[in-house]
Amino acid sequence: MKNLTLLLLAILYLCSCESPQSSITFDVSFPDELSSEARDGRLLLLLSTDDSKEPRFLINDGPSTQLVFGQNVEGMSPGIGVQFSSEHFGYPVEDLNNIKPGEYYVQALLHTYETFNLSTGHTVKLPMDNGEGQQWNRSPGNLYSTPIKVNIEKGKSANFSVEMDQIIPPIEEPEDTEWIKHIKMKSDLLSEFWGRDMYLGAHVLLPKGFEQHPEAKYPLMIFHGHYPSDFGGFRTTPPDEGMKPDYSARFGISGYNIIQQQEAYDQYLQWISDDFPRFLIIEIQHPTPYYDDSYAVNSASQGPYGDAITYELIPYIEEQFRGIGEGWSRFLYGGSTGGWEALAVQVMYPDEYNGCFAACPDPIDFRAYMSMNIYEDENAYTYPSEHKDEVLRPGHRDYLGKVDAGIKDMNLRELALGDKSRSGQQFDIWEATY
Repeated sequence: MKNLTLLLLAILYLCSCESPQSSITFDVSFPDELSSEARDGRLLLLLSTDDSKEPRFLINDGPSTQLVFGQNVEGMSPGIGVQFSSEHFGYPVEDLNNIKPGEYYVQALLHTYETFNLSTGHTVKLPMDNGEGQQWNRSPGNLYSTPIKVNIEKGKSANFSVEMDQIIPPIEEPEDTEWIKHIKMKSDLLSEFWGRDMYLGAHVLLPKGFEQHPEAKYPLMIFHGHYPSDFGGFRTTPPDEGMKPDYSARFGISGYNIIQQQEAYDQYLQWISDDFPRFLIIEIQHPTPYYDDSYAVNSASQGPYGDAITYELIPYIEEQFRGIGEGWSRFLYGGSTGGWEALAVQVMYPDEYNGCFAACPDPIDFRAYMSMNIYEDENAYTYPSEHKDEVLRPGHRDYLGKVDAGIKDMNLRELALGDKSRSGQQFDIWEATY
């Protein structure tokens, strides 16, 4: 009897100590005066303990990343709140109820999707590029909120309201100069595939004497890489006086901003020298609803970008700026993504180009797909181990070789930003391309 009494007392004590699971929720809305139309898209909730920037600019693969939670919305209407709760996936903390107690800067952003009726018969909802190079945190037309500070207390439930009160404005187009011209053209091939008007663009660097020698025709250098807002690495004036040197963590040096401007000015001096070869250089713009560029090849998901660039955009540029217009007079170059593209284009269109310089290209062999072999490895995120629970595969290292993100981290971030390969990030564009 005594033992039974002690047992009952213990049970009563344990029950009295238990408290219901705390629940953290956020209600997100936008007012009619901001936008009167219903919207589809990816609604993002961002929380940050770092006040150096808005939370939307602090999501990354590395250890400094802040928090993001995402959910799809269809027909989100003004004045109607959408709630975030523990059921919505987040990165790097998956469950909203598991974030640490403390003060947070909170922001919401709606990455707007458009409906595309593809020529393949598929209907898809994707974010259209709006001149920013497919960047969810600064894409014109996206709604977002002014950051607010909230306090999440340990063991206490709470509900917070966040109103998206701003729209990201349009991006100004770069202006033509004596040396650099900007073009944009509608692609018939891409417009047919996507079921709406689609455009390609380029920044064109003219050679010395272009205006003085209207009879001259020129070879064409094609730079491949990520979406360029303007022609890079070229300026007609020395570095800005009084510029404060910044620090580049990537290269571990101070004054990298000054070095960049000096190199760009040196390029100009070389470009206008009497003995420098005369040719055209272009940096092309071909963003897709999946990424800041198409990888410059035809693909089932993105359509005939390789053909559109090779048979529509480049002949158009050569006609406008007196290019020679023959395969032997065209050369490709680029690094990283651009290195992959330069190599791929040369391989797939051997008669249209006369060589490429492919620096540090993206994976060109799935046996070395970053740190995995997709033909033999059983798991993309971890190395096999008989006795360790989990040995993560590295995904990124800094300039000193220190691993600061795993392949798992990178994919979880992309999943929070957009499901069904709609994050606009690295792995999702590889999925769309391959």
